[in-house]
Amino acid sequence: MPYIRDSFWRGRTFTSLPQMQAAAVLWCTEVYGQHAHRGIDGMAPADLFTQIEQAALKPLPPRPFEHVVYHVGKIAPDCHVKAGKALYSVPWRLIGQRVTIRTAGDIVQIFDGDEVAATHVLHLSGRSTNFEHYPPHKVAYTLQTVSWCRHQADEIGPAAVAVVTELSEVNALHRLRAIQGVVGLRKRYPDDRVNAACHRALQVGDVQYRTIKGILAAGTENEGAPAPAVAVVPALLRGPEAFDTASGQ
Repeated sequence: MPYIRDSFWRGRTFTSLPQMQAAAVLWCTEVYGQHAHRGIDGMAPADLFTQIEQAALKPLPPRPFEHVVYHVGKIAPDCHVKAGKALYSVPWRLIGQRVTIRTAGDIVQIFDGDEVAATHVLHLSGRSTNFEHYPPHKVAYTLQTVSWCRHQADEIGPAAVAVVTELSEVNALHRLRAIQGVVGLRKRYPDDRVNAACHRALQVGDVQYRTIKGILAAGTENEGAPAPAVAVVPALLRGPEAFDTASGQ
């Protein structure tokens, strides 16, 4: 390094990177390559390269060198592992285990021992999720899309449709769990009660899942509703004038 510093760098001014690179190649071949090097018994480096090293060189690989980063992570209960600032899904059977994460270029590979357990495109933040990595019952849950929930609401009743519509107006994906929870109440309660609870929630201006669930749990879904009409059954009775005590009737 002192030799390169004093012989090549000192006293030189470069106007661009290509001009510096061209000057470096010229210096290597005509100056450094021709001097008698004491480390190789006074032989010129250019002669040593031509006689021994040149024939041993191999062609460059077809792909340029990629910077690779490895680190170890633990699979969280939600089937994701962190790499950088992003989260990547891994098959659920590896939950709780430590895996090796390899990041090269725009590809992230997650290794379970020597086997590739998952491959993702690099994300700078957020999540990269492959739903096939979830357990079967979780896959079924995640596939309950907003459209599926609207179809379920149609079967429950108009008030349920209104609740699902209101919840899905803004950030439907962020409210998907709440929407799933509302239509999922039909597993525990009859559709007419769920629809009545949704109607009650609309009346009070709070259509959150917890509110509707609480109404059903308290059995107050029909509070404030008009009392059902009572059918009047005509009483076939005679008035007091029909009875004649004197005649024994």
